[in-house]
Amino acid sequence: MKTKILTAAFALAMVPGIAVAKTCNYGKSEQAMSCATGSTFDSATGTCVPVASS
Repeated sequence: MKTKILTAAFALAMVPGIAVAKTCNYGKSEQAMSCATGSTFDSATGTCVPVASS
């Protein structure tokens, strides 16, 4: 009986931490991509590519 109570208490104590961790957005904010002069951002590859000049 004591084991069941301790297990239930542990599970209930962990629920708020799990809920917070699931909704945490730390480090996931998006920043604008900036490329060096003479290049542009290619969204298909996610990199900066040189601008072709003629």
